[in-house]
Amino acid sequence: MSDKNTAKSISKNSLMLGLFALVTTAILALTAEFTKERIAKAEREAQQKALFEILPRTSHDNDLLTEVIQVPEDAWAGLGLKSGGEIYVARRVDDTVALIIPAVAPDGYSGEIKMLVGINADGSIAGVRIVDHHETPGLGDKVDLNKSPWVLAFNGKSLQAPEASRWKVKKDGGNFDQFAGATITPRAVVNQVRKVLEFVDSHRDELFSKNTKATEK
Repeated sequence: MSDKNTAKSISKNSLMLGLFALVTTAILALTAEFTKERIAKAEREAQQKALFEILPRTSHDNDLLTEVIQVPEDAWAGLGLKSGGEIYVARRVDDTVALIIPAVAPDGYSGEIKMLVGINADGSIAGVRIVDHHETPGLGDKVDLNKSPWVLAFNGKSLQAPEASRWKVKKDGGNFDQFAGATITPRAVVNQVRKVLEFVDSHRDELFSKNTKATEK
């Protein structure tokens, strides 16, 4: 084969490889975008389901899905939020009867554990739901209500019941059960739920005030 033909062959192969790379990149980009949208949609659906599990529609007379207030910036770190979040406001007539607050436990066994924590106006917990996690199946995933009723143990608890020193798993001298072979996950969740209670306690006046203005999504 002449040098001229060899050059043409190399040029053709290079062009084909280049086109293949462009097509592959485009396919991967489209797949990633589609997957991203699916994941975001699934997270929204899980969140909405959790909202009404924590505060059933009969517990309030406003639109829980649209009436929100922004998490104060000084609380982002304590709640484990990197870029803020929305607090869902439940009202009956003109009174705020409960809030649902987003939080993230950063120290789960397999990474972040995202949750929603409902707090009643009297400071007690209306409910806790885990909305996203990557904990070990059969062990740490028991924080998920679909896997275990463990998370229901938070219902009715407050900063005073149990007392602050008992907001730990039993292995650490607290009131909350851990899982056989998995202590890190429940420890992380218990700790973060307590932080949510502390946040509400320190911001009570602004969170439950009739003058607090919620925005509609």
